[in-house]
Order: sequence, then structure tokens, then C-alpha cells
Amino acid sequence: MGTSKEYKEFILEQLDLLDNITCKAMMGEFLLYYKNVLFGGIYDNRLLIKIVDTNKKYNMDEAIPYESAKPMYLVDDVDNKELLKEIVIDTCKGLPIKK
Repeated sequence: MGTSKEYKEFILEQLDLLDNITCKAMMGEFLLYYKNVLFGGIYDNRLLIKIVDTNKKYNMDEAIPYESAKPMYLVDDVDNKELLKEIVIDTCKGLPIKK
């Protein structure tokens, strides 16, 4: 199905409390980076983030981004910019930083 340009723009707008958010297109979907750290993506008009210990406290449901992929967390409350900011920061705390 793929993600619509409108939904991608909406999610980027919701993430505007964070500096250094970048988005890269990948096969009809979009990968999301915060300070060059890949933390999640937009898949089939859903915001999904990587599962790490530092974001388990948000009790999000797991979802599969695409066939044969590892599960990710589904961010249901995309309207709450403050919560999104916290989730992204906590997710990136649990991810390795590439040098």
C-alpha cells in the first residue's frame, strides 16, 4: 500500500519539537532519523519505532512494518507532540550511535 505524502508531512509536523529530524524515502515508505540515529519509520500510514529497553515504559503495541521484518512499536497517539518528543528521545537513548 505505501504511505501517503500527506501522512508523511503530518508526522514530520508532529515531530517538529525535535531538531535534527530527517526523513529518507525507502520503497514507498519513510525512514526516520533523529540526530542521524535511525529510530523508526512511517509504514502504511503508521508511525513505528524500534523496540528498545528505554521505550518499553510507554506500553505500546507491537506491529510488523512489512513482511518478514522485525516487530516495532506502533505509536498510536501521534497527536500529542510532547509525548512523541519523549518517545523519540527515549528510543534513541537505547540505540547504538554510529561513528
